[in-house]
Amino acid sequence: MFNQLKTETINLFLLIGVALLVLEFTLHDGGTVFFLLVTIAGIYFGRKKMPRTKGKILFWSGIFFFTLTLLNTAAFKFLLIAILVYTIYKYIQNQKNPKVIKPEQPIVLEKKEDHGMVIEAPLMKNILFGTQQTPEEVYEWKDINIQTGVGDTVIDLTNTVLPKGEAVIFIRGFIGNIQIFIPYDAEVSLKHSVAAGAVNVLDYQEPRKLNCTINLQTEGYLEAKEKIKICTSLLTGDLEVRRK
Repeated sequence: MFNQLKTETINLFLLIGVALLVLEFTLHDGGTVFFLLVTIAGIYFGRKKMPRTKGKILFWSGIFFFTLTLLNTAAFKFLLIAILVYTIYKYIQNQKNPKVIKPEQPIVLEKKEDHGMVIEAPLMKNILFGTQQTPEEVYEWKDINIQTGVGDTVIDLTNTVLPKGEAVIFIRGFIGNIQIFIPYDAEVSLKHSVAAGAVNVLDYQEPRKLNCTINLQTEGYLEAKEKIKICTSLLTGDLEVRRK
């Protein structure tokens, strides 16, 4: 997911973080930085002495005090604030000028003789920012299992041929909407979790849900030859599933 960030942005965060560590070293006479180095040394030597009891105590004590110290540094606090501000900025930019990511046609690689495995390119990928949707032209169906950051996801199942049996869509998102179009003759099973957002699934509608989990299933799902299993989760955002 983080490969969507530009290298310059990552470098900027790192440089500012280093600058804050140096500043903190100057303001606090190096006490915090020195203690971080001590805990790192404890983790290192504790790891070398494991699984002996002294090694375990040294290792886990180092982990605990390193985490506690890091959480109180100005650099860590800045990093959290910077990520929050950057996420808000990218969300606003995405709403004004949505960046639509369309997957390439899936490619099936030849079977490897040494491992006996078939590797296929996914239909959709994990993204941190931007709107992602299935191709507008006819495409080959592959089950979807993705994670998204900030942005919308649109899946149109009317442009593909679903396999006999169960097709699976699994989406874990942070902020954004999910829209899924399904054929009229397909049955649906849905499991949806959301902290805040509206739900509109076929004839079922909820204008606003807070911190809830919804389980729905059409009547003919168990006996259907073609059926779609949808599992989605969002922090904030709306879910819409309708026939097309």
